[in-house]
Amino acid sequence: MLETAKKRFDIKILVANSSVSDTFGLDKNVVKVHGILVTSDKDDLLYYRGEQKIEINNKEIVPENYESKLLMSGINVEPKSRYYPLGGVAPGNGLVKISYKDLDDGRTVFTPYRVSLYLDYETEDEL
Repeated sequence: MLETAKKRFDIKILVANSSVSDTFGLDKNVVKVHGILVTSDKDDLLYYRGEQKIEINNKEIVPENYESKLLMSGINVEPKSRYYPLGGVAPGNGLVKISYKDLDDGRTVFTPYRVSLYLDYETEDEL
């Protein structure tokens, strides 16, 4: 039986104008990744300063230097429409990699912040 689920992965941005990369593993029973969403505990810093590259199973899903604001969602969007659709990407080796860059934009003052990558995916019950 297939079920949908959501998972959050966090990275910390502790230094201004730095790059942070991390790799996360998906559960073995994930069969498709349907969408991604990027949020933060400091949305203004993510919106104005952030760029990233996201890979699933070593396949580039979001290209390098892709602006974070294009993967964010506001409160005026209904919950079921907040994820950037991927069309059912196979998880393959189950590894999700995010490479995030913080870049000074002149409009914000840096303070350490958290970037969260949410995945909307489908799982299959293990027998």
